[in-house]
Amino acid sequence: MTDSSFHIVLVEPEIPPNTGNIARLCGATETVLHLVGKLGFSLDDRYLKRAGLDYWEVIDIRTWETLEELEEAFPEGRWWYTSKKAGRCHVEADFKAGDLIVFGKETAGLPEELLARNPERCIRIPIFSSRVRSLNLSTAAGIVLYEALRQTGRLVRG
Repeated sequence: MTDSSFHIVLVEPEIPPNTGNIARLCGATETVLHLVGKLGFSLDDRYLKRAGLDYWEVIDIRTWETLEELEEAFPEGRWWYTSKKAGRCHVEADFKAGDLIVFGKETAGLPEELLARNPERCIRIPIFSSRVRSLNLSTAAGIVLYEALRQTGRLVRG
């Protein structure tokens, strides 16, 4: 991966196919994938492997015990925290190469205290129907990552 790579951070992901799809997305976009905390599956899970197809050798995947451990590894990192409760839309973020884009677990999102400590770094994807609570995690990761790639001029490369 290069200095222009983004980082997708999944905190305690629970559903193997979501993480597998995100891994494939990361491989396709030369994005680093970080898995943090207790996973809801094994990294040997067949559904995880199936969703990532045969691209695992091109995916830079790293695991961390805690988010604090990852933060220590990237002390100068710019962090974006995704939440349906955020006031700022993802297209209003000013993404820069190397940013870390953080997603919470499928059933609960990111911890409230983390979001409260970083309100200026919280972003959301608009959902227009009041009857839909959230988007699929892998869909959300793709939406935000491709906006970051667009903002940094990386889409003209493809």
